[in-house]
Amino acid sequence: MDLGKGAARAGFRLEHFAELGSTNDEAVSRIASGDPGRLWIVADSQSRGRGRLGRVWSSPPGNLFASLLLIEPCARPIAPQLGFVAGVALADALRGLLGGDRRLALKWPNDALYDGAKISGLLLESSGIGCVIGFGVNCETYPDDTPYPATSLKAIGARVGREAVFAALSDALAMWLDFWARGENFAYIRRAWLDVAGGLDAPAKVQRNGNVMNGVFRGIDAQGRMLLERPNGIMETIEAGDLSFAPPNFG
Repeated sequence: MDLGKGAARAGFRLEHFAELGSTNDEAVSRIASGDPGRLWIVADSQSRGRGRLGRVWSSPPGNLFASLLLIEPCARPIAPQLGFVAGVALADALRGLLGGDRRLALKWPNDALYDGAKISGLLLESSGIGCVIGFGVNCETYPDDTPYPATSLKAIGARVGREAVFAALSDALAMWLDFWARGENFAYIRRAWLDVAGGLDAPAKVQRNGNVMNGVFRGIDAQGRMLLERPNGIMETIEAGDLSFAPPNFG
């Protein structure tokens, strides 16, 4: 497992483990120990992998489990923007490996989907002065107990291993972090995110706090919040929730 050449030139570092409880947890632990950041933690498998909203992330060998630790990457109030930077980088890396295939798209906030099926997830966490961005990419296998269909690179016929995915991802994220410029250029990131977003202008529903809202997905606002147009024409601005589409309309 190696960093991409661009990431290595930019001063990013890599530590690779056979197994960890969670790459995110390991990265968070480095904040307290004074790590300077720009550190990738990669594990061949995880015993306590986590996704959004506390969900378990299936972590068998063969898939990519990687977390990037950044120290003081921006002012704390805008740290959630990092999720969109990471999502754009992930889509950029995967589309590049898939020959530009536009069936690869992002679902708000930052799941990567292929033809509507989840192929990767992302978990952003903050602790003290550090931010950790965790990635799980289904390279070889995928779970069959997800809220909506999942898939893997192998299942879609892509001969791309996790080593190639990590190298491309590390390079792409180094580049998009530079474009983002510590939050000064989020407008550019927003446009790039919308360019790879799935389900734009599609019927959608959002579940949050046990409630369901139906409407049409209209993208994201200048802060990255989801825009859902309700049947009565009111535009709802949503900071957190589970988004799904019916019928699917991705890429």
